[in-house]
Amino acid sequence: MAEIKDPENTILIELKDGTVTLELLPDIAPLHCERMKELARSGAYDNVCFHRVIDGFMAQTGDVKNGNMEKDFDLRSAGTGGSELGNVKAEFSGIPHDRGTLGAARSANPDSANSQFFINFSDNHFLNRQYTVYGRVIAGMEHVDAITRGEPPMNPDRMISVKVAADA
Repeated sequence: MAEIKDPENTILIELKDGTVTLELLPDIAPLHCERMKELARSGAYDNVCFHRVIDGFMAQTGDVKNGNMEKDFDLRSAGTGGSELGNVKAEFSGIPHDRGTLGAARSANPDSANSQFFINFSDNHFLNRQYTVYGRVIAGMEHVDAITRGEPPMNPDRMISVKVAADA
């Protein structure tokens, strides 16, 4: 298990196979880190599916409006929503989209990130400076690698629970 240096900026995502530990980068993308912690603390990410999982690319989740598998779930609409909170302004940086980095999903508008995010399966440097990087997996990447593939997957995996380590 990875050593947690800053529990207030560490996210624990419980998946079917185990825990994924994410180290947030508040010095790089403070608005995105705050949004993730706010949604985690409210329980909004619990039971949200991975609606877009592309082998060799990334696993996307975080649609708290349409992706909760315990609440009026419709796989066709998963990935089309965000949260009741406003969008987050882009915080592009020189941090590369390497394997295990956390990126903010958005529409064509750079300032349209909300609750959805993705974890890179491989180095996806074509995304650099176009999508906000705001964290990285420090433990449990093998559990990310085991997420069911598909766009959307027939039987999607879910985030069982998402917590800020300081609260766990």
